Amino acid sequence: MTSAAVDQAAALSELFAEALKLRGPESVAILGVAGGNGLERIDSSCTHRIVGIDLNPDYLQAAQARFSALPGLELHAIDLSHAKVSLEPVALVHAALIFEHAGTGGCLENALALVTHNGAFSVVLQIPGETSANVGDSGVESVKKFAGHFSLIDRDEFTKTLARRGFELSHEKLHPVPAGKQLWLGVFVRS
Repeated sequence: MTSAAVDQAAALSELFAEALKLRGPESVAILGVAGGNGLERIDSSCTHRIVGIDLNPDYLQAAQARFSALPGLELHAIDLSHAKVSLEPVALVHAALIFEHAGTGGCLENALALVTHNGAFSVVLQIPGETSANVGDSGVESVKKFAGHFSLIDRDEFTKTLARRGFELSHEKLHPVPAGKQLWLGVFVRS
């Protein structure tokens, strides 16, 4: 995510900050929190409950080590694709580049179930470039094995699916990243 050829970490942090600024949530859940990229963008005077969810307990340990002083931080090891999440809902659920790996079945059900009645759901999807591969060439061999576990999500179909589920697109933004790709931020409010 941070290699010069991929350089998505900074972009993902910026897009998360934009969603936070738009919504000013009292509580937030970050799906696929990994090592905590973006948690430094949270204003703890406004956001009092921060739920980080990731499949990998090692990532959660890294996030805990980096952000142990962040008030209201809860970290949970959950496989969003297969387990049913039973946590108290939050005002903003943020999912960046999750559905490309986990699919839109159980993972999307869990994401939407975590949104409070008047809450919002922000998502970052990868938009392919005309000449780029789905998984960038970071130079790290272990990352290449995930190329077969990655499927682009059609943002128009995704938006329609959310509309049928009662979530209206209120804000969107395209953010270019290296290798000719773009990241798309969509912020949806429960209608």
